[in-house]
Amino acid sequence: MAVTSISTPFDFTLPSSGSSIKKPIKSVSKPCFGCDCGDEEQPRVSRLSERISRIEQLLADNLMGDHTSEVPGDSPRSFEANTTADTTASSSPGNTQPPDSSSVRVHFAGKELGVISLLTGTPFLFPEGREWIKARTGQEVVMDKLSPARVPWDKARGKTFNTVLMNINNTCNPYELPDWRTVRVYFEAYKSSKVMRRIFPVIDPELFEETLTTAYSQSPSTFEYGQASARVCVIAFLTFISRLPDVKDIVTATTTITPIDHDLLSTKAQFFMPQVLQEPASLDAVQAITMLALFELSSGNMRAVNYYGAVAARLIFMLGGNHFSSQTISTDKHSQQKHSQLRNLFWICYTVDKDLALRTGQPPNITDENCDLTLPPGYLDRAFLDVEDNEAPWYGPVFPFDLRLSIIKARAHRELYSLSCLQKSDAELLKSIRELDDALEEWRLSVPPKWRPTVSFSSEASDPNMGMHTVMLRLNYHLCMTIIHQASGRCKAWMQGQSGMMDGVSSSMALSVEASRSSLCYLNAAEHVVVDGVFWTLIFYPMSALLTIFCNILQNPLDPHTREDLDRLHVATVMMERIFSRKLPSSELVHFKLVGDFIVELERLAECAIDKAWAEQRASY
Repeated sequence: MAVTSISTPFDFTLPSSGSSIKKPIKSVSKPCFGCDCGDEEQPRVSRLSERISRIEQLLADNLMGDHTSEVPGDSPRSFEANTTADTTASSSPGNTQPPDSSSVRVHFAGKELGVISLLTGTPFLFPEGREWIKARTGQEVVMDKLSPARVPWDKARGKTFNTVLMNINNTCNPYELPDWRTVRVYFEAYKSSKVMRRIFPVIDPELFEETLTTAYSQSPSTFEYGQASARVCVIAFLTFISRLPDVKDIVTATTTITPIDHDLLSTKAQFFMPQVLQEPASLDAVQAITMLALFELSSGNMRAVNYYGAVAARLIFMLGGNHFSSQTISTDKHSQQKHSQLRNLFWICYTVDKDLALRTGQPPNITDENCDLTLPPGYLDRAFLDVEDNEAPWYGPVFPFDLRLSIIKARAHRELYSLSCLQKSDAELLKSIRELDDALEEWRLSVPPKWRPTVSFSSEASDPNMGMHTVMLRLNYHLCMTIIHQASGRCKAWMQGQSGMMDGVSSSMALSVEASRSSLCYLNAAEHVVVDGVFWTLIFYPMSALLTIFCNILQNPLDPHTREDLDRLHVATVMMERIFSRKLPSSELVHFKLVGDFIVELERLAECAIDKAWAEQRASY
């Protein structure tokens, strides 16, 4: 669906509950979505930043008396919660929290963040949210579909683990290493795949030769204290590397190898964890746990990723990997090589940690205050070379995401979504949004034009440089835009529904919705370059975008873009089935069905909200 315009400041006025649109939104000329015309001529402070500056000034002028206007004893609540009856919380079954408490916090997919989920805009799970959806749609929420026990992009693997565990005890030695020849084949394939080495520098090839020697020089049934880390590092390497598309292609083209049983290997790796945690911290231990975390992330097991990430972070701190350089390490080449690899692992864990914090709502394991965030030497020069060219000479790692974008994610979580930030005033919150928007726009303009994401993307646009790396770049840029501006939904101004939401706050929210639309449009356009088997890696991005668009439809059912957004919900089901079900193991199809049911329920409720709003408007004439 083509996006016809982006609202200019204060043009996108959102109607309050039950209101109708009295006059059309001002028309604006359609921006050029497919290129960055005029980027170089823009002043250093972007138009987006100016927009947010006006928001901040508007709030400062209008909300000076916020602290005196509240009714004593009445906690401020979000606009959505305020549209339902005050008796909702006490009358709904299953509510175990005081009304004031549940009206300012929400528990969604393990996140206790607010009545409106800070990361997805989703107001359900608590009774107030369910009643708000019912009030806007006239329909009961099918909880099994719209609010399942586990978030659709989080995979439960407990039963699989128990089955594998029993099989290991009955059929093999859990401490036995994989076949030496198999490990060597995948090791050589990894070294040959410069693409995967650039994106996932999980080992240093020279140092890993030492790890292989240590691991395979031991007795297959016993090992000495201090050697568990080398063994689990080998197992973790094969577990993760054998999943990488480019590596699998090289192995398939050059040799015949027995298929890898990933669940078996990952479970065997867990047998070594007690021994690893009793050994001194080592590079092998960090590499092993980092690779296990990446494997679980690609498998959709966020709980395990969270645990592994925490352990990896502590080991990195113990070894000094949070420092760019250490005065305590010797100057010999071998020690420098180990520290350089430790810094690679630090950056991998850092990017995963910041992404995980946004996915789960949990606090990050790695805090910026305790880290030297100096970028790797030469990183800016190579970050946007042709990452996916296997024939290009080796020029160093670029990591899964742009490191600077991960730093912005960390700031967004710290300044907008941490527990202490939930008490910010409207002016303080919008000030943080403006500063983060500045940082994001500064990053965007620093990206070479060939790779630079456009502020918005429509199905009419094109990107001649599409590849998996650019897909991840775009999706992460639009996700950052979404989460930064979506925080404006916490403003107390949302309660002032008599004359609609404040123009500034609605303008910021409109940017969040537009970024979500762009995510879906770009993913649809990039379908042909998305590799197979990335369901668990990518599913969070379109799901988060769909939830934001869904809540915007419910909040603004009479908006001119609503029908287009409803079409997006419909198209998303087909698009995601084409992209994500390719070569999805039969054991995981049930998870895709859960996602499909989730989107269908969103579409049904969104259409009901639109129909209800138009019926009410016609009845009012």
